[in-house]
This record gives sequence, C-alpha cells and structure tokens, in this order.
Amino acid sequence: MEASSGSPRTSPVVRYSLSRCPPGSLPRFLDDLLMEPVPNATVYIVDDDADVREALAWLLRSRRLPSEVFDSAEAFEAALNERMAHRQQPCCLLLDVRMPGMSGLALFDLLLARGTVATMPVIFLTGHADVPTAVDSVKRGAFDFCEKPFSDNALVDRIEQALALSAERLEALRQQGEVRQRLEELTERERDVMRLVVEGIPNKLIADQLDISVRTVEVHRARVFDKMQVKSAVELANLLRVQG
Repeated sequence: MEASSGSPRTSPVVRYSLSRCPPGSLPRFLDDLLMEPVPNATVYIVDDDADVREALAWLLRSRRLPSEVFDSAEAFEAALNERMAHRQQPCCLLLDVRMPGMSGLALFDLLLARGTVATMPVIFLTGHADVPTAVDSVKRGAFDFCEKPFSDNALVDRIEQALALSAERLEALRQQGEVRQRLEELTERERDVMRLVVEGIPNKLIADQLDISVRTVEVHRARVFDKMQVKSAVELANLLRVQG
C-alpha cells in the first residue's frame, strides 16, 4: 500500500488522460449538487498498473483530495481487515475491473456481502470491453463507472459526489446509533407509552389501554421526551422514522 500526500507537482507528465463517465448514470440530485469539499475524506485507488495509480494519485493531490493506492485487490482487502473495519471518515474506492489474482468484480462482491459499499461508494475504472460488466455492477450497487481514458474533471466530479454520499450515509448511521442508544435507556413502560404517543393517541386513551392513571401517562411521556431529547410527539415520530 502506498499513501499519497504532500504538495502537487508543478509539471507532471500524466501518462493517462484522467472515457468519459456516462451521463445520466447518477441520480439527478447528485449531478446537480453543488459540491463542497468533504473534510477528512480519503480516496482509495486499487489498480495493478503503476502508471494509472501514479496518475490518479497526482490528479487527486492536485485537487487537494488525499488518496491511498493499492496494487491489488488482495492488498486492499488486507488493509480493510486490519485498519479500515471501523472507519468513521468519508471515503470512496476507485477500482479497476481487471486485475491479476482477485479481480475488481470479485472484490466488489466481497464488499457488497459485507455491506461496506453503503459507506464506501465504488467507482469502477474500466476499458471499453468491460463496459457491459461495469453497467451491471452499477445496477448491483456500485456508485458509477468511468471508461478509460478518463476525463480529469468528470472523474473528480464523480469522486467528490461519491465522497459527499459517503459522508451523508456515515452521518445517518451516526444519528441512528445515537437514537438507538437513547431507546435503550427507556424502560419497558416508557416504550409502551412512546409507541402509543407516536400513534397520536391522547393521554386518556393511553391510560385506558395500559390500565394506568392519566397522571402516570403524563410522567412517562415527559420522561420519554427527555430521554429521546425531543419536545413534541411530531419530533419524536420523525426521530423514530430516521431510525427506521
């Protein structure tokens, strides 16, 4: 594994012009998104061609995007197992389709099975002959594919969009974790009251259903709001909806 860092070179010779990323391959809201830099993000590059790795790493440095490069799918998988399993920072993966040993497609299937692709969007790097395969991978969950030779600007745009999506999904997971932790602090009776409150049932009817006093319902309701850090039943319902 090689890490990319430092200032961009002033007069590089880029051996590959960083095809075209197919139009319409991403949701419209991502294409129209005004990209903001994603802090603490990393782009992982997996390609067996040293020239491609070097060109991509230089391109990303020139755009102030940190990267790490790997010469095989096996090397990336080993790094993933050793130090990326519990990563909390946004990232995306530039993955060559054809490589000796484990192919990019095999690595992608592995990441899919682990659920890693949700927070590590995958952009396939493919030759013309592999386009149908790459299209199929997008249908199965890859973020996008770019056909060699690449357009620098188009590829960087896709990378920035992938990093933004990674950050968004990581934040959603963080929020879900916080809500789950709050839910675990509720007593069984508070859960019962919360379920009926979210359904919009008045306190009097909640009291009748649970065979407790209205005053007791009010106490439990207040405790639920306090523990869940909300101020209304609507806010509580929205919070639980995020939790799924």
